[in-house]
Amino acid sequence: MRKIILPIVAALALGAATPAMAFDSGDQMSMEAALDVATGVGITTVSDTEFLGDEWEIEGRDRLGRWMKVDVDSRTGEIRNVDRGW
Repeated sequence: MRKIILPIVAALALGAATPAMAFDSGDQMSMEAALDVATGVGITTVSDTEFLGDEWEIEGRDRLGRWMKVDVDSRTGEIRNVDRGW
């Protein structure tokens, strides 16, 4: 009986587990391309880069050492927002 119950429990546990969803980034721009866009608006030193699915959020400092954050659309490469710490 024990030889039958353990495989059944294992099969149920595997079947009940939620499969991880892989994010398909087929037509997303690379981090390097997003960094090129951000440097084009003034970031010279990057301190943090985060991919949020539909945009890249890049934080860093400009040439005068002021903080800034640039949000870049991950499909088109357009700049969505620029925050500057004046």
